[in-house]
Amino acid sequence: MASRLSGKGKGKLGKIKGSEPPSKMKCVKEWSTWTLKKAKVVAHYGFIPLIIVIGMNSEPKPYLSQLVSPF
Repeated sequence: MASRLSGKGKGKLGKIKGSEPPSKMKCVKEWSTWTLKKAKVVAHYGFIPLIIVIGMNSEPKPYLSQLVSPF
C-alpha cells in the first residue's frame, strides 16, 4: 500500500496555499510578543543576581552570606 499525503496536515502547510503575505502590522505584533516573552524570562532569572551585584558594590561591603540570609 502506498501512503498518500493529505491536505489536513499539522503546522503551517495548510496555510500556505492561497494566503496573503503577512502585513507589516502583523510582523510588528509578532515581534513585540516575542520580545516581551524574552524580556519576561530575563527579568525573572536576572532579578535576584542583579540585587546581589548591587548589594556587593554598596558600602559597607557585606559578605555574600549576609546578602542571602534573611537575618
